[in-house]
Amino acid sequence: MQNTRIIGTGHYLPERILTNQEMESFVDTTDDWIRQRTGIHQRHIAAKDEAVSDMSAVAARRAIENAGIAPEEIDYIICATLTPDMVMPSAACFLQKHLGIRRVAAVDINAACSGFIYALEMADALIHSGRYRTILVVGAEKMSNLLEWNKRDTAVLFGDGAGAVVVRAGETVDDQGAVLPGILSVFSTADGAACDLLYVPYGGSRYPITPENAQEIEPGIIMNGRELYKRAVVAFGEAIAEALKQAEVDPEEITIFIPHQANVRIIASAAGRLGMREDLIYLNLDKVGNTSAASIPIALDQAVQDGSLKTGDMLLLAAFGAGLTWSSAVIRW
Repeated sequence: MQNTRIIGTGHYLPERILTNQEMESFVDTTDDWIRQRTGIHQRHIAAKDEAVSDMSAVAARRAIENAGIAPEEIDYIICATLTPDMVMPSAACFLQKHLGIRRVAAVDINAACSGFIYALEMADALIHSGRYRTILVVGAEKMSNLLEWNKRDTAVLFGDGAGAVVVRAGETVDDQGAVLPGILSVFSTADGAACDLLYVPYGGSRYPITPENAQEIEPGIIMNGRELYKRAVVAFGEAIAEALKQAEVDPEEITIFIPHQANVRIIASAAGRLGMREDLIYLNLDKVGNTSAASIPIALDQAVQDGSLKTGDMLLLAAFGAGLTWSSAVIRW
């Protein structure tokens, strides 16, 4: 029986670091206020000429190198992002150009902060179809382009970056019958009735930016933080429960949990509802902020690099995002 295994990880964070203390000079906030409510200490901000595909290319090259394969072995590219280089073509096609990979499928998907796990599910399904063997999955965002810096509720939350994984078809057991690493389950869902809790109103077909209406459009990200918090805690729990059920894995078998790095209070509340030990939760939120679809793959690679994620671990991923979307995965590492 065919299995989908993550064989390489990589990430990229822009050089520019914006600390909470720096933000005090142009946002009505304080370092203490941000830390207490979000757990964020700093975030990375991309340069003006640094696009999502540029960041994706660095992360992808690192993942490909860590996988020990040549770029030409990639036969499908999926980029999860809500901040592509431009409306068209896709960021995935720009990434394909950066990597010099020709004549393979390349596509963007937008499930906001849940995007990476949505993309992982798509890659898993494509591999199980038997049509593809090696897929590059990227989550990348330039959230700083969307921020209105005088809006304290959103300006302090987001950062920029990219993360990538290479997934490959393999076997579920070896010749001796031992279970091999691989994706055990992926769960994704959405509730469009709550799409007005977190959104960017401008730039699409409903509210295109024109010289005539540019002054009327409210800039930045619009967020109903109180309601989003309540929904997020419940969504995390539902996503995790479903992924565990599909994988036939007990919560006690999880050895490391990498959540979407949105807000430390949301993560703690969700973990508490599930009875999960805090020492199992991997956090990098304090150093990178909320990087949306890039959040989980960045943390995933950092966990690999610092030794927090080890061979044999039972890994749980979970995310929620605008839409509302939520998703989860259980992976034997």
